[in-house]
Amino acid sequence: MHDGLDTGLKTSERHVEQAIAEAKAAAHKAGLSTETLSEESPQLRLARRSGGGLTTFSLHLHGIKGAAQVRELEDSLCAIDGVSASVIYPTSMAWITAPDDVSPEDIMMVLADLGVSAELTRSSLQRRAERLEIQNRRNRLLAHRKSAAKTTPLRKKPDNPQHTRTREERLQQSTDVLFTPRTLVTPERLVLSILLSIPVLVLNRFPDWQWACLILATPVVLWGAWPFHRAALAGLRRGLPALDAASSVAIIAAYVWSTVMLIIPMTHEHRSLFLDVACGVTVLLLIGRFLSGKGRTSLLQSALPTEGLLKEVVVVRKDPHSAKPVKYTIPIQEIRMGDDIIVPTNTVIPVDGHVIGGAATVEPGLIGGGRDEIAVKVNSQVYAGGINRGGPLKIRVQRTGSRTRLAAMKRWVEKAAHHENRTAQLATRSASMLVPAALGLAAIDFLLWWFISGDINKAFSTALAILSCVAPVALALSTSLAMRFGIEKSARRGVLVRNGDTMRELVDVNAIIFNRVGTLSQGDMTVETVTAARGENPELVLRVAGALAMESRHPVSRALVRASREARDAGTGGEEVPHWIDVSHAHITKDGSYTGLIEIPLKNGDGDIEMRQVDATLWRPRDLSSLEGKLATAATSGGTPLVVSWKHKPRGVITLYDSVKDDAANAVADLEKMGVETVMLSRDTYPVARRFADNLGISKVLAGIALGKKEIAVRSVHARGANVALVGETSVLDCMRVADVGILMGNPESLGFAEADVVVLRDDVSSIPELFGLARRVTAVADRNIMFAWVYNVVAMSLSVMGVVHPMAATIMMIGSSLVIETLSNRVRRF
Repeated sequence: MHDGLDTGLKTSERHVEQAIAEAKAAAHKAGLSTETLSEESPQLRLARRSGGGLTTFSLHLHGIKGAAQVRELEDSLCAIDGVSASVIYPTSMAWITAPDDVSPEDIMMVLADLGVSAELTRSSLQRRAERLEIQNRRNRLLAHRKSAAKTTPLRKKPDNPQHTRTREERLQQSTDVLFTPRTLVTPERLVLSILLSIPVLVLNRFPDWQWACLILATPVVLWGAWPFHRAALAGLRRGLPALDAASSVAIIAAYVWSTVMLIIPMTHEHRSLFLDVACGVTVLLLIGRFLSGKGRTSLLQSALPTEGLLKEVVVVRKDPHSAKPVKYTIPIQEIRMGDDIIVPTNTVIPVDGHVIGGAATVEPGLIGGGRDEIAVKVNSQVYAGGINRGGPLKIRVQRTGSRTRLAAMKRWVEKAAHHENRTAQLATRSASMLVPAALGLAAIDFLLWWFISGDINKAFSTALAILSCVAPVALALSTSLAMRFGIEKSARRGVLVRNGDTMRELVDVNAIIFNRVGTLSQGDMTVETVTAARGENPELVLRVAGALAMESRHPVSRALVRASREARDAGTGGEEVPHWIDVSHAHITKDGSYTGLIEIPLKNGDGDIEMRQVDATLWRPRDLSSLEGKLATAATSGGTPLVVSWKHKPRGVITLYDSVKDDAANAVADLEKMGVETVMLSRDTYPVARRFADNLGISKVLAGIALGKKEIAVRSVHARGANVALVGETSVLDCMRVADVGILMGNPESLGFAEADVVVLRDDVSSIPELFGLARRVTAVADRNIMFAWVYNVVAMSLSVMGVVHPMAATIMMIGSSLVIETLSNRVRRF
């Protein structure tokens, strides 16, 4: 691991040096002298360019002797002018804020004098390289402008944003213009169109008022319906018919027809004006598009806090000279990991961290998993985006900025929305093909009606009805709107779904595999029994297990270490058991066993006790072939068994108690009622795993599966023809890759796992059947929407061809179909 880090650091250093060299070359080309600059450090040049600001970077520290040395390190670093430092002992990290003219090498030299080696983190190196690269680009631009000024001035070409957008952005825009722009559908346009259309609808049938009706209808047709004409023209330029293009053609055709009829001299009995249709269709369209989308507020727009945002925060830091805590007011951009900040009442928490002072009620918002309020106190975890509704809270910062959970969720939702937009683009393009089909059908209908009936006015009326009734908008929104609402509803409930395809895959799942640890159990395990082999000391068995598991953060390891420390502090075992057992060459094997060299008291050939170094292993038995007697009995009669061996011989069995989550049994029952077969994946022996599964009602058990073999076990279930969803925490990410749907639980701190299709931010198992129920509801609504849209378009156009639908009635039907689609899709939000 250190070799990979060193390689990354060296690569970053080379990038910095290359950026500096390119900056010098650009400055020389621009006619600037670099002799003086070459004598200065990169930090001085950077400070001069940036105006002498502050920069923050972090260091990996090696060689800290203990927590007592942290104070000495901080005092030495803060003695440098303008430098403030915070050393985090558990992670061996130093967070430095220093002026730009202070070199990190100076900081490292101060640390080296105290016997501590340091190296810049990869992110710090990347930020420094990016700053130099930005200046390098500025120098190249300056050099280009100066060289261009010396030559013949070139005519400046107008900026063309089409060349700077990506292909996906251009594709997105090309389908966006197919919709009528909402910004143009204003209340003023609607009100004026209504006021001018009312007299047209009343007076259109009276011969003496028809020219007045034409004058009143003109601004309605040209200005009131301009949003639809503009969308039609934009789509025409791109070779794609806009979704409201048929309505736009109907309005223009009705207006032109009426104008021609007024100009051509003929009797009133043979003249049929459609000015009322032109105005009525315009007003109805404006009303429909004005109402459409009013409930489509984005998840990020409605869930992210907009009030109580802090621009500055009070931070408590140690004074570098007196070592006393002092309060400072700083911008939130300068908050560092490890800082202690104070969040006032009714303000938004700007960081992820844990409470170290105060108690309050917090509205978690988007990151709350559907909870309205939570009570927090000392040691409670809080996340950015929550609103403090109680007294002031003192929070120790763990993550800031783009590393917070809120930022990760925002990126997740935006990525899901981007995927759905791409899906919607295909649906929009397909729906837009209804427009040329409707235009062709209207032309054929007009000719046939005119030829068969001889009534040109009736023929034109049926053609207008066809153009007015076609509803490509309803077809375009039928699936995408329901999927988007479903993804956002799931996120509000604390479950992040990657995209609409995952929703449909969840519906097809008929077998769900739970990895026991982190999903069905609470996660906090306790030592239940310690059974030693004949002649062995059970206290020594426990201490060896705790020593081997010291470096792991797995719940099993934490339980062993905690029990070992409690036994040591209580003095159990007497003088025969050492208080501290050294472990060397410790590592974890592929099957998840802990091995290492330990030094423990053993009897020699003379029967005397002496300290010896032996091989030791802590492993989980998958069968009973390697155990016998009371060790075999202990491995099957209790909770999760662990075997402690040294000198290649089992010395004892430790069983751990793992409590079941309160809602696990009900969640399993709900999944079984849905027709989803439940399977549990466990490393325990079959009797232990089967007993645990029976308490929950789980159908099948895959027991005795080593850590490296779980992927094969998931493949075996998939190979039998089942569509598999795997529910587990980060230790089984490889298994999620081979499952149809990977569901990550365990309240993960990071959301950047490509293997997971779903991330559950809640601790309860009931979120899984809720997810499956929501997926089935969403897909059912989407399927009903698309069926309704197609049936409506076929029936509406058939009725229009038959001549039984008036053009304005057809418009009402078209608008109603879009509103029905939106209403049906909004039912997903009420799940």
